[in-house]
Formats: sequence, structure tokens, C-alpha cells
Amino acid sequence: MNNSQQLIRFIIIGTSNALITAVVVWLMMDILNFNYLASNITGYVAALLNNFFWSKFWVFSSGKGNYFRQALLFLVAFLAAYGAQFLCLLAMVELFGWNEYVSQFLGLFIYGAVNFIMNKKVTFRKRN
Repeated sequence: MNNSQQLIRFIIIGTSNALITAVVVWLMMDILNFNYLASNITGYVAALLNNFFWSKFWVFSSGKGNYFRQALLFLVAFLAAYGAQFLCLLAMVELFGWNEYVSQFLGLFIYGAVNFIMNKKVTFRKRN
């Protein structure tokens, strides 16, 4: 599969993960009255499991391979991507005073870029 196909598939799965994240964040903030930080953490974790299986079997077509190793590397990629977006979220809300919902949305793009690169280059890299 070429890079364009992988990127398109990643965007499709990323969109579904963004929807999962957005729905969880909205439910927690608006319905359950959690603060934006707890809502953010829960939303991203909710999309994590969905993302692993779709990435492994469809985006990067890495059905074979060590599940434990790939799951561990996927978690490392998640933590790096999540950390990048979380720091940006904090900066947007706390330093720049931006709207919490807009900041959550913009954070999705930061997360997606870091996540794709890490999973392509590390987690699901074709091994010789």
C-alpha cells in the first residue's frame, strides 16, 4: 500500500476517533459537568482502543506481528501524540485564553499528525 492510501485510511479512522473523542468530551463537559482536562483525558483514552485495531489491520495492514510489542509501541506513540496535544491545549486555554471547545478541536490536528508519524515510522514499520 502506498503512502497516499495509508494517509487517506488514517484520516478516515482519525475522523472516527475525533468523533468518539468529541462526543465523550462533550458528554463529560456539558452533561456530567467534568472540567475540560478530565474530559480531554477520557475522550482520548476512549478512542485509543478503536484506533489500535483499525491502525493495525486496515491503515498499516500489520495483521501479523507481535501484538504485545505493537501494543506497547502504540501506547508510546499515543503518549507522545497525546502529550503534544495536551501541552498545546493547556497553552491555548491557560496562556492565550482561547475557548476550551475550539482548543480541544485544534488539539485533534496536533494529536493526529504526531500519531500518524510515530505509528508509521515506529509501531507498524515494516521489518526486514
